[in-house]
Amino acid sequence: MKLAEALLLRADLNKKLASLRERINRNAIVQEGETPKEKVEDLLAEATSALEEQQKLVRTINAANESTRLADGRLLADVLALRDTLIAQHSLLNAAIAATHKDVDRYSQREIKWIAQIDVASLQKQADDLSRKIREVNVTVQAANWHIEI
Repeated sequence: MKLAEALLLRADLNKKLASLRERINRNAIVQEGETPKEKVEDLLAEATSALEEQQKLVRTINAANESTRLADGRLLADVLALRDTLIAQHSLLNAAIAATHKDVDRYSQREIKWIAQIDVASLQKQADDLSRKIREVNVTVQAANWHIEI
C-alpha cells in the first residue's frame, strides 16, 4: 500500500468515527416507551474497532514519515513539521491583518479614530509568500506520498 492510500484510509476512518459519534449521540437517549433506531452498544463496539484500526494506521504512517527521505535528503517528518510551521505562521499573519479591519464608527471629528499599528501591505505580501511556500511543500509531500510504499 502506498502512503497516500493510507492517508486516504485515515481520512475515511475519521469520517466514519464522526458519523458513529453522531449516531451514538442520537440514540443514547429516547423517550420512555420508544426504542432507539440503533443499538448504542453495537455502535460503540464499531467505533472502538475503528479506533483500533486508526491507531495501527497512524502508527504505520508515522513510522513511514520518520524513516523516509525525500530526493533532497530531508526526512518526510521534517518537511511535514515545516509545513505545519508555515501554516501556523500564515494563520498568525492573517489574524494580524484581520485585526486591523474595524468598521467605521466615527460620526464626528471628536470621536475616536482607529489607526493600524502594522504595515498591512507588507504583512499581506508575507502571507502571500507563505501561501506559495505551503503550496510548494504540499506538492512535494503529495508527490512523495504516491511513491512511498508502506
